[in-house]
Amino acid sequence: MITVAGRVSAPLRARTAFAYLSAFENTSEWEPATTLIEKLSDGPLAVGHRYRREVLFRNKRQTLEYEVIELFDNHIKLRGENEKIVVFDSIDVRSTGPGCEAIYTAEFSIKGPLKLLQPFLKPVFVSLRDPAMDGLREKLNSLVS
Repeated sequence: MITVAGRVSAPLRARTAFAYLSAFENTSEWEPATTLIEKLSDGPLAVGHRYRREVLFRNKRQTLEYEVIELFDNHIKLRGENEKIVVFDSIDVRSTGPGCEAIYTAEFSIKGPLKLLQPFLKPVFVSLRDPAMDGLREKLNSLVS
């Protein structure tokens, strides 16, 4: 499994930041590799909610189906999958006095014969982290009222 994690601080209340980030359909507003995300479930956010996410990875569009598998306090975890990969995305937000810290973790597991290449692909996945964290920081800062 390849794990990529990052954290950003923002002068925003933790609850406000989490409300925005847990609405997974907002991901395309801050994560540059996400070209489209569609909420497939109706009603308030809950475990079991589903999404379709399209990402640009190595100049190819990849579609993944996601499901919320954990949701409590200021924590959400989703499981995404397609024929080539399984991804776990986790977002945790904690209060830091006047602001918050958002921690984003993505765990990638390659499926099938390509799994043998997983150690060599880690740098490609890690290269996605900084643009995503920069976008996340910029978006959270823009939400400060």
